[in-house]
Amino acid sequence: MSESITIRKITVSDINDLQKIGKQTFTETFAEVNTEANMNKYLADGFSIEKLSIELNNPDAYFFFAELNNKAIGYLKLNIGASQTELKDKTALEIERIYVLKEFHGKSVGQLLYQKAIEVAKEKQMKYVWLGVWEENKRAISFYTKNGFVAFDTHVFVLGEEAQTDIMMKLALAY
Repeated sequence: MSESITIRKITVSDINDLQKIGKQTFTETFAEVNTEANMNKYLADGFSIEKLSIELNNPDAYFFFAELNNKAIGYLKLNIGASQTELKDKTALEIERIYVLKEFHGKSVGQLLYQKAIEVAKEKQMKYVWLGVWEENKRAISFYTKNGFVAFDTHVFVLGEEAQTDIMMKLALAY
């Protein structure tokens, strides 16, 4: 892309933009392969202003926007310590979300957000980075595999009323 994409930390004042891009990117990624009822329930619960406010105020959670011309085109959510969704290993950083607007897929936006995650993990001297990715999300699995992640376990992710299997992947960090 000829224009410059910037990565910046999200603050509570960005909550409405975060809610908007969160709902839009999740819908673009998963609506075709899930029921409308399950999607609506997840979007209402997972992206409520109340939930996002709690997450944004958590000192162990970090959000970043990828922006083009001051417009959010993707976002990243990271967790350390007790804010991690599963492992809660104090030597690990979780990438909970990397989402990019569909119109920007294939333009290295996800890679820029991923690089920010690795930068934060190294700043915090983490030993490894981990994440969970839906077993049906082949595009994301391929992205993480290309970046050196390996599968190590599975866990259940509930979308609305449906239990789905996520593949847990991790990457040991070299310093």
